[in-house]
Amino acid sequence: MSSFRERLKHIHIVRKIVYAIVGIVSYPGLVITNKLKISGTEHLKDLPRRNVLFVSNHQTYFADVITFLHIFCAVKWRKQNRLGIPYYLLNPFTNVYYVAAEETMQATWISKLFTMAGALTVKRTWRPEGTETRKGLDPSDTRKISRALENNWIITFPQGTTKPFAPGRKGTALIIKMTKPIVIPVVINGFWRAFDKKGLRFKKKGTLLTVRFKPPIQIDYEAPTEVILDQLMDAIEQSKAWMLKGAHHRAKMKA
Repeated sequence: MSSFRERLKHIHIVRKIVYAIVGIVSYPGLVITNKLKISGTEHLKDLPRRNVLFVSNHQTYFADVITFLHIFCAVKWRKQNRLGIPYYLLNPFTNVYYVAAEETMQATWISKLFTMAGALTVKRTWRPEGTETRKGLDPSDTRKISRALENNWIITFPQGTTKPFAPGRKGTALIIKMTKPIVIPVVINGFWRAFDKKGLRFKKKGTLLTVRFKPPIQIDYEAPTEVILDQLMDAIEQSKAWMLKGAHHRAKMKA
C-alpha cells in the first residue's frame, strides 16, 4: 500500500487534488481563526523551478508545511506576502516536496493522505529526546532527496524536531554540498502556540503566525559540513548565538 501511495504522489493531478483538499480544510485555521503574516516572498518570484532548498525551523509536524504550500501556490498566482482568497488552489504549485520522518507520516490516515502532497519520507536518525541514533541520513534517503531536487523545490527542517534551538542534523549540509542548491532560509513563529504538535488541533485561537523568507544564503559548497551547518542554523535563527540573544531579551523584558 505504501508503494502505491509513493507512485500516486508523483502524479500531478493526484497532488493537485490533495492540495485542494488540504488547502480548503486548513485555510480557515491559518487566516480566519488565527492571523497569518508573511514576509519576504519577493525572494521567491524569480527562483528557478528546480534545485531550490528551503531550510526552516520547525514547530509542528504539519501546519508549518501546509502553510508553505499555501504560500508557494499564492506566489504562483502573483500574490506577494499574502494569501487572500484561495482561488490559487484551482491550479496549485506542485513542484515542491518536503522532508518528513517516515514514522510520522505513517501514524494516521490523515498523515498518510498528506504524504501524497509530496512527502520525502526518511528514516529518523534521532530519538524523541533529541539524541542521535546514527550519523547522517541513510544513503537511500540522501539519493531520494537529491533526485527530487533535480526538478523541484524541497522544504527541509534541519533540526528534525519541533524543540526550539535543538542542534541541526549534518545530513542537510551533506545534501547541500552534493547538490549545490539555492538555499532559502525561512523563520517561522507562532505555530507552536496556535496548534498542537501534530498541527491538526487548535491550542490557542487568535495567534499571530509569522513566516519570513530570507534572501538566498551565499554558501561555499567546498566548506566543511560543520561550517555549512552552522551557517544554516544561524540563518534560521536557531543557533546558540540566537538562543543567547533570546534569553538576554527575555531577561531585559523582566527587568
